[in-house]
Amino acid sequence: MMIPATWLETSRERLSPLVKKTPLIKDESHKFWLKLENRQITGSFKIRGALNKVLSLEEWEIQRGLVAASAGNHGQGVAFAARQVNAQVTVFVSESAVASKIEKMKSLGAEVVLVRGGYGLAESMALEYASSHNSTWISPYNDGQVISGQATVAFEIMQQFSAWNEAEWIVPVGGGGLISGIGAAISDEASRNGIDISKLSLIGVQSEASPFMHHLFHANTQSGVTELPSLADGLSGPVETGSLTIPLIKKFVNDIVLMSESQIIQAIKFAWDEYQEQIEGSAATCLAVALQRRKTSSNVILIISGGNIQPEIHQKLVSKTGIQWLNT
Repeated sequence: MMIPATWLETSRERLSPLVKKTPLIKDESHKFWLKLENRQITGSFKIRGALNKVLSLEEWEIQRGLVAASAGNHGQGVAFAARQVNAQVTVFVSESAVASKIEKMKSLGAEVVLVRGGYGLAESMALEYASSHNSTWISPYNDGQVISGQATVAFEIMQQFSAWNEAEWIVPVGGGGLISGIGAAISDEASRNGIDISKLSLIGVQSEASPFMHHLFHANTQSGVTELPSLADGLSGPVETGSLTIPLIKKFVNDIVLMSESQIIQAIKFAWDEYQEQIEGSAATCLAVALQRRKTSSNVILIISGGNIQPEIHQKLVSKTGIQWLNT
């Protein structure tokens, strides 16, 4: 399934008055651009997809109640969106999820169900619950309306940076909703306006600790992947079987690369030291790629996807070197 152009256009119109148009800043010394979705409402890009999906629902779908699974950011987005339509929402979350994210979901009115296990188990239990209770499932990535909402990140960048079509875009990847939306937006904009994107490159990045989409991209399977704890918690867990993000990523994405936990830590600290920006591990993956490559081209766009990191963890990361913290 490809994303209809009408859905992309509608998402732009629908979300424009409701979400923040986040800054795109340039690091002059390191020669890359950062799209600061950590400054978005709820501290993450996830509100875009969640809000677009919920606002596209019929009244009867809303009245059935909403169900989601989340590492934290999608759940906040769905809870925020549910408030706009006066819907009840239940979010299934791993008990190991970031505590501050859980509290924010609750403060937005979500009923949070803690699951003993990782994100994958939380998602499977949420799907089963939604089916058995005849509730409306709001996927964090496997949904065309969610992907269309995430695409608005790219449409904003296109307005903010004239050379976007000759840039390397580096995007964090979990289930792939964000990078699929960005790919769809780029393709749509290019085809509608006859823009050459032959010099554009779209790169996904994951943590070495949870490389499910990386394996799907390079080996067409995620079986045998071993998942370890990661600071990039928002990118963790297996991808839903048959997710429409898989063919979209195959169509639009040039490569998916992996970053280590120590590289992610260094990027979190770098963002604070250089820009005074608090970013979470998922967002730090793409900054880690840029720091590792040290490209001289200024046409590198980094999607800083969110800033919801446990405050005391962030304080440790920015006050110590990565290896010291890893060993504490």
